[in-house]
Amino acid sequence: MKLTIVGGGGFRVPLVYTALLRARDRLGLEEIVLHDLEQSRLDRIAPVLSGLAIEHGVQLPFRSTTDIVDAVDGASFVFCAIRVGQLEGRVVDESVPLDLGVLGQETTGPGGICFALRTIPVMMELAEVVREHAPQAWLINFTNPAGMVTEAVQQVVGDRAIGICDSPAGMFRRVARALGRDHEDLWFDYFGLNHLGWLHGVRDSEGELLGRVLSDDAALDTFEEGRLFGGDWLRTLGMIPNEYLYYFYYNSDTVRAILNSPASRGAFLLDQQAEFYAEGEQAPQVALASWRATRHDRERTYMAEARDAAGVACEHELDENGGYEHEAMAVLEAIALNSRVVLTLNTANRSALSFLDDRAVVEVPCIVGRSGPVPVAVGEVPAHARALVQTMKDVERTTIEAATTGSRQLAIKALALHPLVPSVTTARDILDGYCAQLPALKEVFGA
Repeated sequence: MKLTIVGGGGFRVPLVYTALLRARDRLGLEEIVLHDLEQSRLDRIAPVLSGLAIEHGVQLPFRSTTDIVDAVDGASFVFCAIRVGQLEGRVVDESVPLDLGVLGQETTGPGGICFALRTIPVMMELAEVVREHAPQAWLINFTNPAGMVTEAVQQVVGDRAIGICDSPAGMFRRVARALGRDHEDLWFDYFGLNHLGWLHGVRDSEGELLGRVLSDDAALDTFEEGRLFGGDWLRTLGMIPNEYLYYFYYNSDTVRAILNSPASRGAFLLDQQAEFYAEGEQAPQVALASWRATRHDRERTYMAEARDAAGVACEHELDENGGYEHEAMAVLEAIALNSRVVLTLNTANRSALSFLDDRAVVEVPCIVGRSGPVPVAVGEVPAHARALVQTMKDVERTTIEAATTGSRQLAIKALALHPLVPSVTTARDILDGYCAQLPALKEVFGA
């Protein structure tokens, strides 16, 4: 089996490689190919992977290339995690709206729209390469904004494109621990879009369990979402929202917290990872130690702005049994081994959410086997959540159309329709601010 990682010089690739080392024998992995536009990034990550292989005592050869056709040709699976514009682009995504008093965040709000406008055309070109040179491959997409990107590339490769995110599964594990249970013994009723979902039920053979958690402040205080949203609001909702919904429910609090912080997360990561990638040639064990130290600081600041706004002082929980690499491997194994496990994924709706059409990409539990994910029908959802999902799906589709047609009018429309953007005038100012700092965006969407 050939597996390709597009974005193979990325900082989180060692996490994926670790998961591949553990799965090598049962999956029959024969060839791992790393692709990146920059050879220097591939050269920096390679000794980290070698260090991991030494540490695990397992040989899993890999090679690197900057030729996308070579990388993809004949692959069975293509993992894709790219960042168009690099972290410099993320800093712009976050800073432009903040200068106008609007949320600046990587995937939520106008930052996610700008990220998508420059990412979707590149991802659709990649999908064309996959369709031509690896027509039987499954495209496992980690590239953000994951829901929008997956819906866009499904226009090229159909249901063989699957979007993954570790947020829902991480929440499930944390809620299960609060119940004193193993998450594998429970069913989690979850629905929504990527970074816009809600857990509205937890069940075992004896019935519903979520109410036990919602009624117990001590239990809520043991996990991240409980501390972020607080018991009163969670009981009002009757559900546990994905952590990214904090930016909707506590928008002004978050904007104030970000404006009072010394630097945005994007700026922090830019400085931190520049140092890591600038380090010279190192022995595998030294490179691995450097990567791990950098990763610790990276994870520590995850969603720090939301925790600051909520007054939650603790650090982000580093889940060694979670992460998007584990979700990606779970999808790969379910398809390759036809195991028919239940995973929460970004895939075409079919009939999972009755108020959306069948091709809308949603994030819901799916039964996954050799034929890919089959989404599970969710049933009725609360009216306020349904309304927000419908609004955001319209924003997503308007963004996709803007990205694929180069329409300035549609880009402004997507921004103006977003619930976190206060006016059409602000939407125009945000797009102009992005164009002023991103020449490639100005070429397409400039006035």
